[in-house]
Amino acid sequence: MTQVIDNIEKVIIGKTDEIKLVLSAFLAGGHVLLEDVPGTGKTMLAKALARSFDFKFSRIQFTPDLLPSELTGINFYNPKTGEFTFRQGSLFANIVLADEINRATPRTQSGLLESMEEHQISVDGTTYTLENPYFVIATQNPIETQGTFPLPEAQLDRFLLQLNLGYPEKLESVKILKNNIMDTPLQSLKSVCSMADFLQMKEKVSKVFIHDDVFTYIIELTEATRANDAVALGISTRGAQALAKMAQAYASIEDRNYVTPTDIQYLLPYVFGHRIMLKGGLKNRKSAVLSLLADVIAQVTTPTESWKG
Repeated sequence: MTQVIDNIEKVIIGKTDEIKLVLSAFLAGGHVLLEDVPGTGKTMLAKALARSFDFKFSRIQFTPDLLPSELTGINFYNPKTGEFTFRQGSLFANIVLADEINRATPRTQSGLLESMEEHQISVDGTTYTLENPYFVIATQNPIETQGTFPLPEAQLDRFLLQLNLGYPEKLESVKILKNNIMDTPLQSLKSVCSMADFLQMKEKVSKVFIHDDVFTYIIELTEATRANDAVALGISTRGAQALAKMAQAYASIEDRNYVTPTDIQYLLPYVFGHRIMLKGGLKNRKSAVLSLLADVIAQVTTPTESWKG
């Protein structure tokens, strides 16, 4: 996994933590929503990830006129054979980049739901199973709202985590400028991980130990979001499961075979933040959610790590 991280960092500079989070979601079998202003490297990160793995990649530019059938596929009449033939849509890939996902209509956005949750696509009564792995990495701009369609709660819940990349530090910005003026790093990026390598990583993740105290801690944090007076809709059981899976993958990337309470606290805003619905329609929702989750962590007793010996 270190080799994959190093490979992506040839293109995405100074974002090691964010790269680890995206890779953790990939290994956990989830999907990622990157939300940030233009020019912070969202699309570049998705492309660098795809180039690092020897998998089939598909990029979809979401626009208001994009049709659901372009995602899922369509049955068309073939006059030569006199029969209907199925033509696969853009979702038939291992890694799918859904660029500017909030620019498509809700009808088109919903075309992703079945594939993200069940790894299958249904067209005209026939179900097509997608290949494993299947990973959607979507991007959206939180600032520009004209001509966009906010993702509904059901769609947001399909993403294992949501994160922002943010602007790089000054020295990192200088390095990015030099790299991109002298060369095009993305074009020269090579695959460093085969399917066999990926399956070994997945196997390692599945063996990461989670103590019962940590499971209990996750549930207590989940219940605390539901009991908070500022919350209209707290975290569901699916959200708790997502946090546990994400913690396993993250611990594996950190070269540990067990999950710690600190892992849970670190990952909680990324996994829970986009799933919470606040009361009152606050304008600055993001800062309010982060403040609320910090309060949740503070009020729930952190378990000790006595099982480590």
